[in-house]
Amino acid sequence: MSELVRIIAASLVDHPDSVEVREIEGSQSVIIELKVAPEDMGKVIGKQGRIAKAIRTVVKAAATKENKRVVVEIVQ
Repeated sequence: MSELVRIIAASLVDHPDSVEVREIEGSQSVIIELKVAPEDMGKVIGKQGRIAKAIRTVVKAAATKENKRVVVEIVQ
């Protein structure tokens, strides 16, 4: 899952080298933290959060195949 988020985020930003993805395994779910350069934050979130919502939707669809619950958080 984290590799999927990394590929999507790297394709959206101007500085793909600064994309960091951390996966935190919980008892019932997986949290994926996405961190990008401050100037790329708007590109990952999008207008009214549309791109962030789309990233979450794609990851949730992929996680459903593996019967997991995944939460994507965009951190600064």
